[in-house]
Amino acid sequence: MSRPSTTAGRRFQLVLIKPSHYGSDGYVIRWWRSMIPSNSLAAVYGIAARCAEDRVLGPDTGIDIDAMDETNTRIDIHGLIKRFAEHDNFGLVALVGVQSNQYPRALDIARQFRAAGIQVAMGGFHVSGCLAMLDGHAVDLDACRELEVAMFTGEAEGRFETILSDAARGRLEPLYDYMNDLPGIENTPVPFLPRRYVERTVGHSTSFDAGRGCPYQCSFCTIINVQGRKSRYRSADDVERLVRLNWEQGICKFFITDDNFARNREWESIFDRLIKLREEDGIPLGLMIQVDTLCHKIDNFVEKARRAGVTRVFIGLENVNPDNLIAGKKRQNKITEYRKMLLAWKAQGIITLAGYILGFPADTPETIRRDIKIIQDELPLDIIEFFNLTPLPGSEDHKILWQKGVDMDADLNAYDLHHVVTDHGQMSRAEWTDVYYQAWRLYYTPEHMKTLLRRAVATGVPVTSLVKLIVQFETTIRLEDVHPLESGILRLKHPDERRPGLPRENGLVFWPRFAWDTLRTHAQFGWAIVRTAAWAVRIARDPTSRGYVDTALTPVVDEDEDDLALYSETTGGAAAVAHMKKVAKLTERASAKV
Repeated sequence: MSRPSTTAGRRFQLVLIKPSHYGSDGYVIRWWRSMIPSNSLAAVYGIAARCAEDRVLGPDTGIDIDAMDETNTRIDIHGLIKRFAEHDNFGLVALVGVQSNQYPRALDIARQFRAAGIQVAMGGFHVSGCLAMLDGHAVDLDACRELEVAMFTGEAEGRFETILSDAARGRLEPLYDYMNDLPGIENTPVPFLPRRYVERTVGHSTSFDAGRGCPYQCSFCTIINVQGRKSRYRSADDVERLVRLNWEQGICKFFITDDNFARNREWESIFDRLIKLREEDGIPLGLMIQVDTLCHKIDNFVEKARRAGVTRVFIGLENVNPDNLIAGKKRQNKITEYRKMLLAWKAQGIITLAGYILGFPADTPETIRRDIKIIQDELPLDIIEFFNLTPLPGSEDHKILWQKGVDMDADLNAYDLHHVVTDHGQMSRAEWTDVYYQAWRLYYTPEHMKTLLRRAVATGVPVTSLVKLIVQFETTIRLEDVHPLESGILRLKHPDERRPGLPRENGLVFWPRFAWDTLRTHAQFGWAIVRTAAWAVRIARDPTSRGYVDTALTPVVDEDEDDLALYSETTGGAAAVAHMKKVAKLTERASAKV
């Protein structure tokens, strides 16, 4: 806990909880070490810590802050209730960054605290998205009102002290709505978590947002309707401050959570500052960023990314069929640039990860299987993450379906991009689900995993890091039935954490089965590590590996690209190539006239 070093008459208890959600067996998804750090938790902690320092509740009232990410921390609700009781319930439980799939779990947590008379507030994409796009009552928001849980929409910079003050007086408002007044984030408290929390993530990595908002209009996205289409940025000074703050506690690995860092207008000044911190001050930065498919066209962007410490880049590839991209309003994605973009990252030795959405209108089981083969053969992509097209509350897709009364799964726990929650024009829900699981098996075959390792050796991509990612993404679905982005090391469960409404299992049955499942799962996981590492060693020692070339690694020559299945077989591919050539000719003529 954060405890200001002053004597105070009263101690306000502030507990920040980032909820997880329930797995297919009804138990909370929790790990000994989780994979992805929560930026929402870090952002609110940083703001709360500033409020504590500024004594916003008065000179005689201190604030004790505790932060819990349920993906790596068991929430001892009974212990917390006892702690609050010792302080006459003087405090607040804040459920932060609650996504739609986490909303049922968040309500279950809130219900127990409210039964004990403890004040609770909830914020995040579900509450903000529903209130921004729907009628204010849709998608179970009335559950918050019935529990007298305060809802917070928008962002907390400059506003959190209002909630703390109201909670200290015992007068929380039902709704704090700042959706139409999104703050600037330059010179505001930076995202931060003390090391004891960061240590609960794999590799001791933390996160920060260098910018918020997105100018694009993807219909499946909630970010544009929650963070807005007007981008807001942190300065290079802000980023340096948070890097140094973390480095003081030995933390140097960061996930920059901007939905598209390439469109952050401060990208170059931030990269330049990170390059200085890395090359001159000796801070061994390791970064992961998210970008679009046109980032390689920005002068020096990819090169400076490497120098700044980027080792992994997540790309919103989404699909290889232009007609599907248009249907999702992802018009900025040009499949004619995919190979150039991926090869640019390969040339810098940076691991590429891409999101790929299944369930666009033109998708069928046959076209999905075809497209995976095309990606394997023709795109120099390392790791692919499959998602089901999901009408997330807060997105345009969801709003349209909701207004039309289209059947959607009533259980928000399923809105995790890992489950099918609505109908498709060309597939039944069962067929869609089946091809989703097939997609993972088809991409991560032993032969293709070896190909990925060969490409890594040939292009200077760090093989050890790639082995870890391959094992993670190949095993998580089949061993845990959890999406890899929700994964971690050593799945943990407790009988008390089963979803209400499901039978509570006897400990004599639960614990032996849990122990057996854990041993069986980790034996298979260990074998996958050994097998993949052995492949990597053999390939790295093979003297021919450094000269390995295949279609995907072949340099792009536009006139030789027409024969690729990426352009000739995908839905709308030929038209995309024709358009590219037309634009090139018009550009050439215009240049000639000048």
